[in-house]
Formats: sequence, structure tokens, C-alpha cells
Amino acid sequence: MLNKRPSPSDEPDTSGSPALRRAEEIRATLQAEIESGALPPGTALDERNLTERFGVSRTPVREALQQLMARELVRISRRHGVTVSKLSVNKVRGMLEFISELEGVAAKLAARRLTTDLGLQLSDSLVSCERAQRANDADAYAVANNAFHDIIYKAARNDYLVDNLRTSRRMIKRYRFGPLFTPRQMLSSYADHVQIEKAIQAGDEMAAAQAAKRHVPYGNSGFSEFLALVPTEFIGEDEDA
Repeated sequence: MLNKRPSPSDEPDTSGSPALRRAEEIRATLQAEIESGALPPGTALDERNLTERFGVSRTPVREALQQLMARELVRISRRHGVTVSKLSVNKVRGMLEFISELEGVAAKLAARRLTTDLGLQLSDSLVSCERAQRANDADAYAVANNAFHDIIYKAARNDYLVDNLRTSRRMIKRYRFGPLFTPRQMLSSYADHVQIEKAIQAGDEMAAAQAAKRHVPYGNSGFSEFLALVPTEFIGEDEDA
């Protein structure tokens, strides 16, 4: 039954029946579409349409939806059926604050554990960021930006931390609207990268953590600018409201 809520800790059994394996494939496809914004918050997910789309019975579709509900990516109710979950303003703010703290810890650990090889890679990625920013190339900057952060995550040498950080970033990604990087955003982002890289290379854990935390738009001004681009219909109500 769709109204049975599984524990978020439940992991899909991909070694079981073909139906369970197919459910996992459907879950992965829908999750990617939700996290990328292809299925925006509030989108209705009709069981019948999904069975036709994936060419399966309702059993793997229902299992996939249960898995998505456990990940808080869809909401299932008798009144509204299955819809892509909407985050409330408080939830968005809370997630950004959480990401900010995790980024700070990752940068702190990177400053403590940076190797010579990763230090060189970090410097090279910063050069790539600068080159893209000067060329006003948003696509190139996005690639360089991802590489810069990936190197920090590697240097942190804490898979549990990085897994949670990546999961949270995927969750919030669907609430990023507007241009990927405007010229002003690239300039600001690059300036932050300079401070983060400098602190990590110097082994200054506190400065690295503070610079990384400032890089996430969770403060009053930064959060307001972030939220201003989000369509109002994509924002949900607090559950306890």
C-alpha cells in the first residue's frame, strides 16, 4: 500500500527479484529527474503513467515511489496522491545552513590533511576558475567550480562527511534557478575560492572553515538572493504549521 511509510534507513534489495531490481532502476531514474529539476517540486506522479512509461506492472512502480518517499523526495497522501516534495522556506534555510557547516568541516580537514599532489591540483583548479571567470564563460566556470570542490572533498579524507555533503547538495540543487553563474556570481565565487585555497594551502584550519562556510548563501542577504529566484509555487508549508 502506498500509505505505508518505510524507514529512511531501509535500503533497496537489488539482489532480490527482477521486480525489486526494476523498482531500483525506476527509483534511480525518477530521483535523478527530481534532483536535476526535470520533475519540479509539486509535480504529480501518476502510477498509471509511470507503468506505461517504464513498461512494468504497478508493483515495481509502487516500490520505487516508497523508496523515493523514504528519501523525502516525494510525498504520498490520499488526498493529493503522489507528488514531488516541496521544501518549506525553513527547510531550505536549514539545508543551506547544514551544507555550510559541512563545507566548513571539509575545508578544515583538507587544511589538516592536504597532500602535495592534491595541493597542486587545488592550485590548478583555482587557475581554471580564474580563467573561466575572466572569459565570462559560465559553463567552463561550473566545471572548474565542481573540480575545485571535489579536490577539497578528496583532501578531507572523510567519506562519510562527503557522502552527506553530496546528498544534501543534490537535494538543494532543484531549488537553484536562474543563470548557473552570472558574471557577478563568478567574480564573487572566485574571490571566495581564493580565500579557501589560500587557507587550505597554509594549513590554517580555522580560516579554511570560515571561508568555506561564507561561500554558501545561508546568511540573511545571501539567502534572500537565493530565495528570490525560486518560484513561489515550489515552496511548501512547514509540517508543523
